Amino acid sequence: MSPPSRRLQTKPVITCLKTFLISYSLIFWFTGVILLAVGVWGKVSLESYLSLASDTSTNAPYVLIGTGAIIVIFGLFGCFATCRGSPWMLKLYAMFLTLVFLAELVAGISGFVFRHEIKAELKDAYWKAEKNYNTTDSRSQAVDSIQRTLKCCGVHNYTSWAETAYFKQNGIPPSCCMPLANCTPENLKDLKLAETVVYKQGCFALVTTVLEANLGIIAGISFGIAFFQLIGVFLACCLSRYITNNQYEMV
Repeated sequence: MSPPSRRLQTKPVITCLKTFLISYSLIFWFTGVILLAVGVWGKVSLESYLSLASDTSTNAPYVLIGTGAIIVIFGLFGCFATCRGSPWMLKLYAMFLTLVFLAELVAGISGFVFRHEIKAELKDAYWKAEKNYNTTDSRSQAVDSIQRTLKCCGVHNYTSWAETAYFKQNGIPPSCCMPLANCTPENLKDLKLAETVVYKQGCFALVTTVLEANLGIIAGISFGIAFFQLIGVFLACCLSRYITNNQYEMV
């Protein structure tokens, strides 16, 4: 048993750690809310681009939403564990923060290392989506959405559509048409006539620019949250150790 004087000296330290950890847990909870918002934003804003890389809708936004929800729950758990002053709860909280940190770090490094492979796969997927374009499936709708939103046409430019089966029957898709242009079926079936009514710039370069810009924001937020979790691990471990060594009980 520690002397009373030592325990009295320890109480302010534990109270200070408790205050810092509760503040941290509330901030950590807020980062979970941010990840939830980023996931929802990614689902709404980037779905057209990401869906090109898979036969079905991408799960990436749902991963962010799920991670954000888990962080929200454990942020509240961290506040509860700190108020209770339970060493095993604090250790569990620190373990969770460590696992999330490692998972986010591995995901971020993997995305950076394989970014060129991902870009190449996306280009192949875009080519396939354009060659198999039929206006009805999800990839075709994604192509239409990208062309309207980014004001572009074809993988490299509007002439890329000449290599597709859709062009031979219907011409260039109407989603390539510039606003107020006279886009008739006859114009869209003739590349020379189409030059005056469709967007000139190719889509792939614009798609990669948009993805790199937006995914850069997401990566920055994720890395920031990941390293911020190390502070929580340190605080939780210190508080658990002080409580255990000094048999301190929170009332």
